[in-house]
Amino acid sequence: MYRNLKAEMARNDLTMGDIAKALNVRRATISDKMNGKYRFYYDECLIIKKTFFPDLPIEYLFEKDDPENNKKIS
Repeated sequence: MYRNLKAEMARNDLTMGDIAKALNVRRATISDKMNGKYRFYYDECLIIKKTFFPDLPIEYLFEKDDPENNKKIS
């Protein structure tokens, strides 16, 4: 669902476990959020951005994809 975030995680050798540790939640929680079952809250997005991707815009990292049409959702 978060194509850009997943791509940046891969480029930086980050795992969902790394993100979970930074947010102090279970890895399964991050998996659910990454797959669209639950949403990321703004404060979580900010922590992820500041901790792992300080040079990237938050809008870029958390841009959602439309799985049905393979298009980005603003």
